[in-house]
This record gives sequence, C-alpha cells and structure tokens, in this order.
Amino acid sequence: MRIPRIYQASPLAVGHVVELDDEPASHIGRVLRMNTGEQISLFNGDGEEYLSEIISASKKNVSVKVLSSSLNLSESPLHLHLGQVISRGDRMDFTIQKSVELGVNTITPLFSERCGVKLSGERLEKKIQQWQKIVIGACEQSGRSRVPKIRPAMTLEAWSAEQTDSVKLNLHPRAAHGIGGLSLVSPKVRLLIGPEGGLSETEIMMTEQHHFTDVLLGPRVLRTETAALTAISALQLKFGDMG
Repeated sequence: MRIPRIYQASPLAVGHVVELDDEPASHIGRVLRMNTGEQISLFNGDGEEYLSEIISASKKNVSVKVLSSSLNLSESPLHLHLGQVISRGDRMDFTIQKSVELGVNTITPLFSERCGVKLSGERLEKKIQQWQKIVIGACEQSGRSRVPKIRPAMTLEAWSAEQTDSVKLNLHPRAAHGIGGLSLVSPKVRLLIGPEGGLSETEIMMTEQHHFTDVLLGPRVLRTETAALTAISALQLKFGDMG
C-alpha cells in the first residue's frame, strides 16, 4: 500500500513528536482510518520528505513521530510563474490543480477586460484560500514537497508591469513561432494565459510594451484551461524535466 503524503504546516525534524493540524488529522483519522503504528509521509514546503509513524490516532486528533527525512528531488529546473486570468466555474480550480502537478511554482490570478468573473473583498479572499488548498492537495498527490504559492489577485496590467528577470510569454494565435522556437537565457518564465474571450487588442499592445514574447501553440483554438496546461507541458518538455 502506498504511504499517504500529508502536508503539515509546521517545523519538522527527525525524532520530534508532532500533533497534526485539524485538516490532516481528520483526513488520517476519519477518511483513511489509520491506526497507531502505521506510517505516513509528511512535508511542510521545505523540500524535504519526513517519514513518520502514528503514535496515537482518533477521528479528530493524530500524533506522529518523525522517523527520518530525505531530500525530495521532484522539482523542475524550470521556474514557472503562471499569470492566469480567472475563469468561470471549476475551470480555474482545474487549471490550478493540473498546473501544480505539471510543476508550476507560482500562480497569480488576474483580472482582464474580458474576464467573466466578478470577485472582490471577502469572496475573493475565500477563493484565494480555496485555491491554495487545491495547490496543497495537488502537491500531496503528485509528490512535490515545495508548495507553490497563490498570490493575491491583481489586474493584468499591474502583473505585466512587475519588474522581473524572467522571460515573459503570451500565447497568441498570430504569433510568428511556437515554444519549440524559443531559447532561454534564464530558467525562469512568466506565462500569461488570457480569458475565454482572449485578450483585447489594447491588452495585447500593453503586453508588447512590457516585453512579452508572443508564442503560438498550434493551428487550433484552445480553451483557456487547455492552453495553460498545454503551454506548461511544452515548456517543461523543452526546458524542464519532462520527456
């Protein structure tokens, strides 16, 4: 049986006894119904994997002892920052989950002219927290021990204007070449994915002013979530650790 991987947001060290946070404790005690003596693997975002043994367990409270630690080498050499215009329904959830599985390091939700989602204030903050939980779940499933961050949502213009040493890419159906024709001087990429209706002409001009490079994915028009995952996969294949 595969050892469950659990995110625990606290310092971890070999020999320490740790009481799991409420959500992982409930998952271990209620969902998996694990018992004393069984083993789990913990991670807290520091890049290490911590093999641990359950020393007490109930439906609400679980304590474990950390037995050993090892370096997790699942991170790609390519650092990817996804700027994703917020999409409707569960499309954004899907994009976040799968992009984390594919190795994205940072995600910034964006508002653009044709963004069909209206979020602000407390609703937006709750949505950011929900997306961060999706990130953690994707890390648990995919074997990552570095936890990507969901940044506060911002406008496309503000994100595009941020100072960075990353190569900045924008998917565009009229681009002169695809990802296969790119070369990188830095292993850092900012990838912009627009909304379902695409970026406006004004926004495309604005990204050009901020030195984005237009790239083409192919002759077919892809949905926003498909475009994000296809582009990430192509970048990982050429510059990262896929293939």
